[in-house]
Amino acid sequence: MSLDLPILQKGSFYFIKDGVGNFILEDKTKRGLTVKETSIDEKLHVTADKGMIHDMDGIGHWVAIRWYFPKTQFNLVKISEYAEAMEKKYTELRELTCPDDSD
Repeated sequence: MSLDLPILQKGSFYFIKDGVGNFILEDKTKRGLTVKETSIDEKLHVTADKGMIHDMDGIGHWVAIRWYFPKTQFNLVKISEYAEAMEKKYTELRELTCPDDSD
């Protein structure tokens, strides 16, 4: 779908791609997850492709795979802020769950 679009910016955990009419923020940690629905994201209030992941108890959770930001309403700077917040969250989570044992 948005896989072959030009990449405008990338981090360890995200891509920002240049779509027709939209900037697309893609969560790298959700690569390979099947899109089950496309609906409005509750936090960012833009259209998002969502998939289902299951926790250790077998409970399903909807997660966003990619978000579509209309170019008429958003610029790359604003989307970069969302992307960097996601990057920070995942970096902190990685440090918490996979501490560096080189001490």
